[in-house]
Amino acid sequence: MVNKINRLILFSFILVGLAACGGSKKRGFERNPVDDMIRDMTAEPTFSIILYDMDVVGNFVKSYQHKYRIITQGQDSIPEATTTDWMEVPEEFFFAHENDMGMEIASKSADGTVSKTASPAGFTNYVGNPQYGHWVERDGNRFWEYYGKYRLLSDIFFYPRPIYYSGYNDYYTTYRGRRPYYGGVTSSGNPRFGTNSDHMRQSRPNFFQRRQSKNGFQRSTVSRSSRSSSSSSRSRTSRSSSRYSGSSSSRSRGGGFGK
Repeated sequence: MVNKINRLILFSFILVGLAACGGSKKRGFERNPVDDMIRDMTAEPTFSIILYDMDVVGNFVKSYQHKYRIITQGQDSIPEATTTDWMEVPEEFFFAHENDMGMEIASKSADGTVSKTASPAGFTNYVGNPQYGHWVERDGNRFWEYYGKYRLLSDIFFYPRPIYYSGYNDYYTTYRGRRPYYGGVTSSGNPRFGTNSDHMRQSRPNFFQRRQSKNGFQRSTVSRSSRSSSSSSRSRTSRSSSRYSGSSSSRSRGGGFGK
């Protein structure tokens, strides 16, 4: 009888161990909204998914949330910008992109290549593309300038101006598709691009006030019960002018960037 009880106890421990391994594996493959957006935009010739905002809500049990700005190619190649509502994301995905606000965290280039390597917004499809602008040289500096028709692209891409050719060339030849590019460190000691850049600190003070009021974004102290990241807060891609349910279009189709 004692041996039988011992065998039952051992068997129970084995089952618990297998369940734990299975749960970890499942969490490891937890999907995020960006994966779903990439899947839903396969028909788009190009796209850029920019991390527009991020937040952590809740105290003991935390919910990690992102907002995204999606840039797609509209009629007559006029870019269209759409900003999503808040979307819940997995905790690990949130902290993997903690330094990437204002940057592309996924993109598709004209040759069909999809990348999920963080880079300055617009660098994949617009900066350096002669369809949208050209390199201008003044006072010994070479920098990017959009044509008048696309001049507002600078505003929706959250990067400091000007974009110098030397920095872009460094990104293109060394970083593109391989590792995140933050543009080096400025004289203030901050990266040129990303969450902690001087540009983001100046243009998005509300984010930093919100983050400071919460003593920074911290990891959850408890494991949340398994739940799908495809909750009602997530939107789906559609071919309508509002590409994501509950989202607001930042620019209208056709002429939205001026003539």
